Amino acid sequence: MRKVAQDILDRARAGDAHAFRELVEPYRHELQVHCYRLLGSLTDAEDLLQETLLAAWRGLDGYAGRASVRAWLYRIATNRCLNALRDAGRRIPAEPSPPFTPTEPSRRTEVTWLQPAPDPAVHYGAKETFELAFVAALQKLPPRQAAVLVLRDVLDYSTAEVADLLDTSATAVKGALQRARAQLRQTVEPAPPAPREREIAQRFADAFSEGDVDGVVALLTDDGWLAMPPAPHEYVGREAVAAFLTMFSEWRGTRRFRLLPTRANTHPAFACYLTEPGGTTARPAGILVLAPWGDRIRTVTWFLEPELFPRFDLPPEVTC
Repeated sequence: MRKVAQDILDRARAGDAHAFRELVEPYRHELQVHCYRLLGSLTDAEDLLQETLLAAWRGLDGYAGRASVRAWLYRIATNRCLNALRDAGRRIPAEPSPPFTPTEPSRRTEVTWLQPAPDPAVHYGAKETFELAFVAALQKLPPRQAAVLVLRDVLDYSTAEVADLLDTSATAVKGALQRARAQLRQTVEPAPPAPREREIAQRFADAFSEGDVDGVVALLTDDGWLAMPPAPHEYVGREAVAAFLTMFSEWRGTRRFRLLPTRANTHPAFACYLTEPGGTTARPAGILVLAPWGDRIRTVTWFLEPELFPRFDLPPEVTC
């Protein structure tokens, strides 16, 4: 350990809060990204990051310096996340009550806590490991398998290091990684390049804002689908998506939309604002995240929580 780092550690152990912040601040953001990958919820990731830093502050005397500060923090964060995932009382969002009767969904998902995250300033791991499909797929793995996969394949820790971080054997790590990779291959298919991503996203925004159901559906792949966390409803295929959007357009009536571009999980996204009938002030109506697939869109995920807007630095209302 470098002398300056040892000096900071000694001061932190002596109760110097400024020294502790200096010790952990370089890792704060990547730890939050790590918690988000495992938990799928930005809200939960923020809570677990605070728990991790508090546990680190209280446990400084137990840090012997055999591993790097970064690895020590990842040990704490990973195990805190695993405890949260095992907790039977984990906070599950209440299913929202729609203002109209939606069409029957094609299927229902149990992963209703999924939230989008703003693109990180620094990518910790490959771009694909921050995409919404990857984060969603992790939620369907057993927690320990998900942790092993992220630590090995995203953060590039060795098998021995992962075994140490999780207090298990190298054999157990190898087995969990093999099973996790096999499951992921069945659920996450690499997307083909989308050279006209910006153009496709803008065409979607224009059609969606205007209530042009045919225009929206024409941009989808044949197996394209629409999801709306925290509602469990998923509409699969153009016909099912069109039926839902038609019902929604009928309810919308004279309400007007305004979409502001943003990005989430490396995808093009739009903050959706909706007026009251005849009104000009539009308020949050969810964040639309698009997953391009070549020159089409494969997935539209409409996150319905207005609480997400401040996390994307979006205004609380706009004028139409």
